[in-house]
Amino acid sequence: MNPTNLQGSANLINSFLGKYVGNNFFLVYLIKLALVVTIICGLNIFFRILLQFVFTLYKDTEKYPTVSALEQSSISHSLAQFTALISGKVVLISFFSNDSPGINILSRILSFITVLTVAAMAFRALKSLEFYYGIKRDIHKIMALSAISQTVKIFGILIFSIIGLCVIFGISGSLILGSLGAITAVLVLVFRDTILGFVTGLHVATSKSLKVGDWIGIPKYNLEGTILKIELLTTRIQSFDKTISTIPTYDLLSTEVKNLQVMSETNTKRIKTSIILSVKSFKFLSEETYEELLSIDLVKEYLTEKKGRIKGKVKKETLLPENPINDSPITNIEVYRYYVLRYLSQNPYVDSKGTIMVRELEMTSQGIPIEIYCFATTSNIEVYEQIKADIMDHLIVSSGYFGLEIMQL
Repeated sequence: MNPTNLQGSANLINSFLGKYVGNNFFLVYLIKLALVVTIICGLNIFFRILLQFVFTLYKDTEKYPTVSALEQSSISHSLAQFTALISGKVVLISFFSNDSPGINILSRILSFITVLTVAAMAFRALKSLEFYYGIKRDIHKIMALSAISQTVKIFGILIFSIIGLCVIFGISGSLILGSLGAITAVLVLVFRDTILGFVTGLHVATSKSLKVGDWIGIPKYNLEGTILKIELLTTRIQSFDKTISTIPTYDLLSTEVKNLQVMSETNTKRIKTSIILSVKSFKFLSEETYEELLSIDLVKEYLTEKKGRIKGKVKKETLLPENPINDSPITNIEVYRYYVLRYLSQNPYVDSKGTIMVRELEMTSQGIPIEIYCFATTSNIEVYEQIKADIMDHLIVSSGYFGLEIMQL
């Protein structure tokens, strides 16, 4: 806008109003004010249409992701409003003289609205970054921006509120900032969770250890489920029973978190469980028991090989010498462990490429736990639980064939 032409137009309008409205100051004042508001609204609509037309020229999301992100954030609305308000400020000064009643109030109101518009523009620019990385499908940066944007919004509201107060009341900004310095400790205490959430968001994003959609476990809360949303203060996790739990975001950094997503990605899920056997049921195999166990295909080869080794150590053609403890014969528990290992290895619902292990844990007052460790061939919770139950049912029932006793706690 050329100030000379604008001032000339303002003088023509003043002459016109003086000629046709007369000396009615109040009416002239209202007409001028209405003209200023109309010009601002008109310029706002004009710039909005212009910017919208520009965006339509670059509407290809894949080719112009930045333009598409700006359009989705509606930042053009704020930009159009800002341009219109700046132009309106120039028009206001041209239409009203410096000694006009209320000119300072009108100027401050216009400046305050401009501050609000700039704030909205800044927040929308931040939102456009989220849309941009959404188009790029960069999950970790989206998560980081989610935490950062909420922090920026909180402090942005505080900063723009201070600027707004300075503008509307004509207060010096240094005076307000000086007062804030005296209550810094209080602000840190109030925004403690906000600061911790912000730091956690940055850590999670840079380390790429977690993201929305990951299946995690948090032993502290005995919680396991899928991350729905990571916000500045809270993180929402949906368990398999569809319940939604909310935990402080900083717990993702300050406590143990197990990322189980790799199981979902490989379509496997760990089975780690144990059964407790009575020590009193552990014994050496008799000839009779040995012959009975030979009928079990999974241990037949193992028993035959074991018997051959023992025969090489003793003179008699029997499995057990007169004092069996002297020649390390076979026990029912070792045969049972081997049976469980072979059973898991041949089970079509157990991942043969994953770890398969059967081991004895430390003895307890109830007995000796036998732990099985393997991976099911699915991460679907319903199918997984069925596979796990079938395995445990089989192992519990089959233990009786080896003369072992399950402890019932």
